[in-house]
Amino acid sequence: MSQALELLRELKAQGLVTDLDLHFATLIGRLAADQRPELLLAAAFTSYRTGAGDVCLPLAEWSGRMVGGPEGRIRLPDSATWRRLLLETAVVGSPGDYRPLILDTAGRLYLQRYWAYEQQLADLLLARSRAEVATVDPERLRLGLGQLFPPQPVLGTDWQKVAAAVAVQKRFSVISGGPGTGKTSTVVRILALLQQQAGERPLVIALAAPTGKAAARLQESIQQARAHLPVAPGLLATIPAQAMTMHRLMGSRQDSVQFRHDADNPLPVDVLVIDEASMVDVALMSKVVAALPAEARLILLGDRNQLASVEAGAVLGDICGDDPGFSADFQQQLAWLTDQALAAETAAHQPLADAVVQLRHSYRFGGHSGIGRLAEAVNRGDGESARQLLEGEGPEREGPGDIRLLAGSSDPLAIAASAYSHYLKRIAAGAAAGEVFAAFDSFRVLCALRSGPAGVAELNQQIRQRLETVGLIDPGVAWYPGRPVLITRNDHNLKLYNGDVGILLAGEAGEMQVCFRTSDGVRRVSPARLPPHETAFAMTVHKSQGSEFARVLLILPGRDSPLLTRELIYTGLTRSRREFILSDAHGLLVPAIARRTRRASGLGEKLWGSK
Repeated sequence: MSQALELLRELKAQGLVTDLDLHFATLIGRLAADQRPELLLAAAFTSYRTGAGDVCLPLAEWSGRMVGGPEGRIRLPDSATWRRLLLETAVVGSPGDYRPLILDTAGRLYLQRYWAYEQQLADLLLARSRAEVATVDPERLRLGLGQLFPPQPVLGTDWQKVAAAVAVQKRFSVISGGPGTGKTSTVVRILALLQQQAGERPLVIALAAPTGKAAARLQESIQQARAHLPVAPGLLATIPAQAMTMHRLMGSRQDSVQFRHDADNPLPVDVLVIDEASMVDVALMSKVVAALPAEARLILLGDRNQLASVEAGAVLGDICGDDPGFSADFQQQLAWLTDQALAAETAAHQPLADAVVQLRHSYRFGGHSGIGRLAEAVNRGDGESARQLLEGEGPEREGPGDIRLLAGSSDPLAIAASAYSHYLKRIAAGAAAGEVFAAFDSFRVLCALRSGPAGVAELNQQIRQRLETVGLIDPGVAWYPGRPVLITRNDHNLKLYNGDVGILLAGEAGEMQVCFRTSDGVRRVSPARLPPHETAFAMTVHKSQGSEFARVLLILPGRDSPLLTRELIYTGLTRSRREFILSDAHGLLVPAIARRTRRASGLGEKLWGSK
């Protein structure tokens, strides 16, 4: 066995690479007829980091490291030497080559497929950003903006109105904003403006989101916003009320990473709105944009401060860049259209600068909202102010008590058991599925980790035991009435997707069925037919994205972890509408807020230029 393979086996034993990474590195060595450690380790680490969320392996961050264990250690070469050694092999190519691994001039090593996804996405988005939309009637748009965005007491610029003006004039636009900033209500008015511009043939509009629950929530929000839209009934009828998952939109194929729709079979739409865009990975986003007709508009909605996708990439964050502001010419045009005072901040025009708008005023969390102020402190990276807000220290603690830090002696599981008792009592009383879901979704336990103390598995077991103790769940029964179930793998045949949540309820004939809320009502599935799943009293913050709950209990683990980041705290906090409770028995909040989520990627540089 080569030295490199021995090292890889040691790294696998340490949990630093997986079986998949080991087999991939072995294959690369065999294809290259080269067993040098520099090649095999680079292949294994690239595979591992892609699985962990990075799009590439930055050689500079790994060069000079000592890797290995008691049986052997090796120092990785410096970046220049490593780059030269890799490019000498037959399996590593430069951008544009068709090789298993691609190494760019910045020293980023990619799996070929992910380099292609990233490059294709960058090319398509830049092309859309540069494309002119010649069919917009500016006078009609100005009139429509005034009708749909009447003057109101906002703090400074009406960024919703600005976002609408941008989206109508661009083939590609991004509207980013935190909870309560009005992303959905803004996009409904954008759709009305677009239909006003369309003429005799109404535009074909599609609404999509990355998960089933995000799509259902988008649909609910769209329907609520449509009800208050001051337009004629005929125009209102052209604005869709149905949303779907991105996989359903694209036409998933069983046991394939390809979709029915692609560049050769484009989506039959004029406008595509994608909500919760922060959850979309580089592969899926690349395929969706490639399948969009060149003349269609693409509007992304999301919160750039949330956690990135579980899969590879931080696409929304890379697209948003550093918020440089609008170019001078476009700023003047927007100011005339919207009657808003806007500063031109971009000296050298960048194509995406005129496509990205950040909504900045929260209509849900006012100036005295603890949740809103805590979210601001977290985003600033100000862990000490966040701690003071939660503990009620200093002048920062004013207003309603919608945030709470549990004392060291407090029992978070007692809070969870008490909260979940309400929906279980409704089930026992024979409540309908809709009422049960409403009660269950009024509260959720969130955690950072899947395993270990205060991880998903342990918390779900402990919460169940508490509910058994008070007689709300039958001990020893796997499928008890009210069991909440989280789907962990897509099943296209059943139209159940990773992240969907169901509840076990009795059917009309008394048979037990897992009920799922969908855009069309409630779907019932036999427990025996479910794809892989787990109990969902507690779920990771990642899995909670796309959801909102009246109350959230976030339980931090008993040990620090690289997964505890500013973005995780912010995402968990902003799942709550009314009350946020934090259990932090080991004082990990402040260090977590200081730690940023970093995803290795070249997308931001491709879109915005070298930083």
